[in-house]
Amino acid sequence: MTFATLSTVSLITLAGISVGVVRTDAHQAKTGWTYPPACCKAHELGGDCAAIPAPDIIRGARGFSVHLHAGDHHLATRPHLFFIPYGDEIPSGDGQYHVCLHPTEDDVNCFFAPPDSS
Repeated sequence: MTFATLSTVSLITLAGISVGVVRTDAHQAKTGWTYPPACCKAHELGGDCAAIPAPDIIRGARGFSVHLHAGDHHLATRPHLFFIPYGDEIPSGDGQYHVCLHPTEDDVNCFFAPPDSS
């Protein structure tokens, strides 16, 4: 086997491994669009993203008030109130509200809102 053949085989193997890593790190909403991996922060480490009910969201003069009730997000075990300033939201890929909690249920890592909601 020549060096060129060995290099090609190694690159193909590395590409295959990389694709596998991306797939395991990707996390999808139930509607099928993929959350950015940085938002989930590895759900096996305690963080996760999920859709939340629209009635939990109130749009105010400076941002979104998120009244998360126990059970509205599968990591929420008690009520929470989060404030997300306008401009900090990320457009959701399905027209629903989503929140990513990490590293605990007390911390919003990413907040997704329908594109026309701010």
